[in-house]
Amino acid sequence: MATTTTTGARTENIGGKELKRDVGLIGLAWASMGSIIGSGWLLASNNALLVAGPAAIYAWVIGAVAITILALLHAELGAMYPVSGGTARFPHFAFGGAAGASYGWFSWLQAVTVAPVEVIATISYMTHFSWADGFLKSNGTLSASGFAVATGLMAVFTVVNMLSVRWLARTNSTLTWWKIAVPVLTIIVLVSTTWHSGNFSGANGFAPAGTKGVFSALASGGVIFALLGFEQADQLAGESRRPKRDIPIGIIGSIAIGSIIYLLLQIAFIGSLPHSLIPSDWTASDSKLAGLTGPFATVATLGGLGWLASLLYVDAVISPGGTGLIYTTATSRVSYGLSRNGYFPRFFQALTPNRVPWVGVVTSFIVGVILFLPFPSWQKLVELIISVSVLMYGGAPLAVGALRRQLPDAPRPYRVPAASVLAPLGFIVANLMVMWSTWDTVWKLGVAIVIGYGVLVATVAFGWSDVKPRWHVRTSAWIPVYLVGIGVITLFSSFGAYSDPPLPFGWDALVAAAFSLAIYYWAIRSVLPNDEIQEMIDTLVVPEDTELQPAPAG
Repeated sequence: MATTTTTGARTENIGGKELKRDVGLIGLAWASMGSIIGSGWLLASNNALLVAGPAAIYAWVIGAVAITILALLHAELGAMYPVSGGTARFPHFAFGGAAGASYGWFSWLQAVTVAPVEVIATISYMTHFSWADGFLKSNGTLSASGFAVATGLMAVFTVVNMLSVRWLARTNSTLTWWKIAVPVLTIIVLVSTTWHSGNFSGANGFAPAGTKGVFSALASGGVIFALLGFEQADQLAGESRRPKRDIPIGIIGSIAIGSIIYLLLQIAFIGSLPHSLIPSDWTASDSKLAGLTGPFATVATLGGLGWLASLLYVDAVISPGGTGLIYTTATSRVSYGLSRNGYFPRFFQALTPNRVPWVGVVTSFIVGVILFLPFPSWQKLVELIISVSVLMYGGAPLAVGALRRQLPDAPRPYRVPAASVLAPLGFIVANLMVMWSTWDTVWKLGVAIVIGYGVLVATVAFGWSDVKPRWHVRTSAWIPVYLVGIGVITLFSSFGAYSDPPLPFGWDALVAAAFSLAIYYWAIRSVLPNDEIQEMIDTLVVPEDTELQPAPAG
């Protein structure tokens, strides 16, 4: 078995199936940043306004704090164990097979659903032009011509991903500079030329839906979805040149910049609305705002800023396209990592001559196209992704708590401050966001989880993997209780299926938080023994500062 020469960083110990460490700091940071600035900035400000009124500003602040907590925890793990598809594998190190398989599936499901969302958002903006008017049906689903265009865009993501990771990182970095510049320019221009401070108290007031509206905007308004993506630095960690330094900077820096941009965009959007678009009720389903396919471009046009509107329609292809591109990358790295752990078939480890896991890239294309079929709108796909994402993100707080408990002296290039507080708090936040995504979304998520377990069982039963994972049932016994429990709480909550919910607003959050704490402390006390954790890490990660020479022939 031959290995490659690697110096100065932990690398993935994968024999002849190694990935290249070609991604630097800008590549990692812009992978995360490029994922955060996507279709969310084009649509979420309007969607959040429709749910919460101008109080949507508070939703962005709450969302930024919540996601930052999760980002800090991911930064510690990514720098500590920089392996490909990291979010799918950190729980595996702490809790073993069953937990690793579960969170691996959550990670893959989240990654594979983002690119279709970005494509649909792009097509939604395209319908502004007469030549694209027939791409969407009246209910938001794709027409035959729209489906063809969407498939073509997914094919572009696939082709670019087949190139080397260095070329991909450079392409994404170029796109991301543009993706940051355009929203910043939009904020400056709108605030300086079309500002109306009275808009914040217009219509039926600042917070027409009250506190519940603010929290509803986190999920159904697309706030959380817009802020997601910081984890891309973890997904590409196995290809990072200097993971100890670059991963924490990339993750924390991207969420800080992204949160500021989104908050200012929401303020600029509300303050720049012309009086002709101010409804009598911010949250009315038939308001003038509800029918906008290009909110910022419409505001620019009505404000006499035609040049800005034209720029935004161009960006409506570039921003979502760049995010879809990098999530296609992430999907292939997650499936690659899951195959390494024995949860996906071995062929997901197949690499092109440029060391690209091509089976995962092609699978991302196929699944993405299928996802264009059953969901009627951008927002429905967003709600599904949010619930999947927060389940995935919940694995990091558990892994940090478990590894801090079991391996307190292990090298941590970046240490989360107050981890004993932030780790359980992060797990609570993740589960609250599951509940806020509503029962209509959570039950669909449950179906997707069952399908995932079917894939995992088939992989083992039919011998599709060379790796025979140990399931560690005892250390993962909390998982079915957790999944069923959070589903039941969502069902009976004020975001559930009942008009008169057994758990009214406020009380549902308290019950979800208490349940989350119980699961958290159960989980971290179920952590694997030290020697088993170290054995799994040693199987996948080569010690730092070790130069590996090719093995002797024969």
